[in-house]
Amino acid sequence: MSRSATLALQRALPLIADNNRLRLFSGSANVPLAKEVARYLGMDLGPMVRKRFADGELYIQIQESIRGCDVYLIQPTCQPVNDHLMELLIMVDACRRASARQITTVIPYYGYARADRKTAGRESITAKLVANLITEAGANRVLAMDLHSAQIQGYFDIPFDHVYGSPVILDYLASKQLSDIVVVSPDVGGVARARAFAKKLDDAPLAIIDKRRQAHNVAEVMNVIGDVKDKTAVLVDDMIDTGGTIAAGAKILREEGARQVYACATHAVFSPPAIERLSSGVFEEVIVTNTIPVPEDSRFKQLTVLSVANLLGETIWRIHEDTSVSSMFR
Repeated sequence: MSRSATLALQRALPLIADNNRLRLFSGSANVPLAKEVARYLGMDLGPMVRKRFADGELYIQIQESIRGCDVYLIQPTCQPVNDHLMELLIMVDACRRASARQITTVIPYYGYARADRKTAGRESITAKLVANLITEAGANRVLAMDLHSAQIQGYFDIPFDHVYGSPVILDYLASKQLSDIVVVSPDVGGVARARAFAKKLDDAPLAIIDKRRQAHNVAEVMNVIGDVKDKTAVLVDDMIDTGGTIAAGAKILREEGARQVYACATHAVFSPPAIERLSSGVFEEVIVTNTIPVPEDSRFKQLTVLSVANLLGETIWRIHEDTSVSSMFR
């Protein structure tokens, strides 16, 4: 984030803290991130009761008046996905019934995003289904980070702000002063993301890993398109799930002569056996953000977790103040 933007925010913080129309609430999915966002905005998370009945049903009650307020609900729909999604929908419904003026769902990680189109007969497009559920529950606006597919924005008939975790990762990489960088897309589908990333790294060269996927969460790497010999390869993806794709990509980059291999992703899904694959020694460093909480027992020495709290806080402030969000990424 630029120094001018930071100074502008600091000047505006007293106004935000005194603005009794702004309310910030957190679901249970990532409370530490929500607290960081609240701290950046100079305010506290709103009080809320959350409990389960004996049969597992969720109960949520907002414990302060939000009538006529602009409410922001922070909840990534990460594992357990169904529970966190249902919790978000209940929060939205509670705020709607409490006469909130505007309800914005802040979804750092948008679950069910991988099924964004039909690739075979009799499949569900769950990314669209989730969009329908959020809208019908009563949300007026959505703020999400690094969607698996950008077209998911079009599944919503309400305003949608799509922000990126790349500025945080790029700032971190710049501080490392790496040399001879080549940005690598782990598959053909991620080329646009990798190209945009490479452009921000002083127009670094681009390479692509060609692979053939045999089944869900199983990938067979075929070859590398581009020159990676004696270079620092930076693999860029939106998420790391089981780690199979990105770990196999790192191995072939090493075989092709890459001097170092870094992995960068916004969302650390880390489904088993991701930890074993990522900590096997093929990566110099694995860089992710805290859109999804990474528990201590899932951390390893090559892992670096960066915070996107300031980025989300700045975006919330700009939405609330009706100023440009896109200018943050120019």
